[in-house]
Amino acid sequence: MGPFQVLLDGLPLDLGGQRQMAVLARLLVARGRAVPVTTLIDELWPGRPPAQALSTIQGYVSRLRRALEPNRAPRSEAEVLVSAPPGYALRATPEQVDCWHFERLVRMEGPAPEVWASMEEALGLWRGPALAEFADLTWASTEGGRLEELRLVALERRADAGLRLGRSTSLVPDLEAHASACPLREEAWRLLATALYRSGRQGDALATLRRARAIWRDELGLDPSAVLQRLEADMLAQSPHLDADPVAAAPVSVQPGSGQPAAGRTAGPAPAEDGDPAKELRVVVADDQALVRTGLRVVIDTEPGLELAGEASDGEQAIAVVRDTRPDLVLLDIQMPRLDGLTAARRILADRNPPKVIMMTTFGTDENLYAALRAGVSGFVLKTSPPEQLVAAIRAAAAGDALIDPALTTRIISAFAGRTDPAAPPALAGLPDTQLDVLKLIARGLTNRQIAHTLAVPDRQVATAVAGLLDHLGLFDRAQLVVAAYESGLVTPGR
Repeated sequence: MGPFQVLLDGLPLDLGGQRQMAVLARLLVARGRAVPVTTLIDELWPGRPPAQALSTIQGYVSRLRRALEPNRAPRSEAEVLVSAPPGYALRATPEQVDCWHFERLVRMEGPAPEVWASMEEALGLWRGPALAEFADLTWASTEGGRLEELRLVALERRADAGLRLGRSTSLVPDLEAHASACPLREEAWRLLATALYRSGRQGDALATLRRARAIWRDELGLDPSAVLQRLEADMLAQSPHLDADPVAAAPVSVQPGSGQPAAGRTAGPAPAEDGDPAKELRVVVADDQALVRTGLRVVIDTEPGLELAGEASDGEQAIAVVRDTRPDLVLLDIQMPRLDGLTAARRILADRNPPKVIMMTTFGTDENLYAALRAGVSGFVLKTSPPEQLVAAIRAAAAGDALIDPALTTRIISAFAGRTDPAAPPALAGLPDTQLDVLKLIARGLTNRQIAHTLAVPDRQVATAVAGLLDHLGLFDRAQLVVAAYESGLVTPGR
């Protein structure tokens, strides 16, 4: 975080020019996984690689190795920036890489004093925006945004722990700044209002919640969530639980990447998730390009918890491999010979207990992509996505989340929202408001746990509501619920 640099014995190393440093930064973002040389070339020179790109990359790697291991004996194997066919990987421990250590600290659980100490240490590592030197490169901008989100989560987890430790008054100035800088973060307003209330400033706490309501209505056209509405009602009633011994409060649980600590959730074991990372996920890769299959094979083979169940080079072969191997998930190219990916996906999903299907694309008509969603695929990924995004996509789809690449979502939904399909399920008539509320939040991309937090209900109640929606509409995949919400006009683009 902050200026990109490597320290050896406390002194910064000379990492060469901007593009050479970008090679090291890209390997760091991959978190130890191999990055194919072709990916490095495409991402360092988007759309316009030089004729000698391969030899240039090799030269960068050679010079970086000398800088990172100045005492390495000639012709001995590198131990930090290593060859990992078909590319390179960075070998380091989390303690050696600030952003890796930062992320591990942000995700730590425990009693309030331990959470406070972990968040303090994490925020102490933040020296400024991450990877800002490479902000013109898509992968760096994406990773920088992800780390910034984790920084905001750390701020909020620190504040929540501070409330439970009785430090309300000292937290108010930082939370005022946080809520002003991030006015659409519900957790910022909840924490600020609670800190004010516990500091004896009930009027200011209620004014804060009114401010949040006005901002949300102006910016989003929405009322605050049930969590903030209940907090306001409790403050007006001077509910005793708001003044309870903060240290005795339930521990915070954070859904990674959501930015929403689930404070106050009832105690007890969390429900099992379909995408439990402890489970080995078996994946079939189907693409007519051998180079793409090789790259995906490397990603899967080097990622703990993933196993390559089989490969296919055309649509018909993909169907046969899936029926033979019964995988958990299929990565399926949308454009393939003999049988296109869309038709293959429909046939795979028509089987009993089908796997999740993610469509891969480098381009494609909006009609085909939207038809794939209607067919029940879990979503899309771009073939040009970096390895860590592909892995995240696999795990998200396995967990039952709808997965629509952000670069495609707005365009597709804007083009097709409100369009009716004769084969689509009937309108959402007859569904109770509680299920419609869940459907709206699904369409906006929230996971079950985030929906449970937003509606202040148990996780299992949301899971039951999702299953009921699928059954009522005759659907079987979460992405189809997203389509149904937009087609019916229940949700509209930008709202």
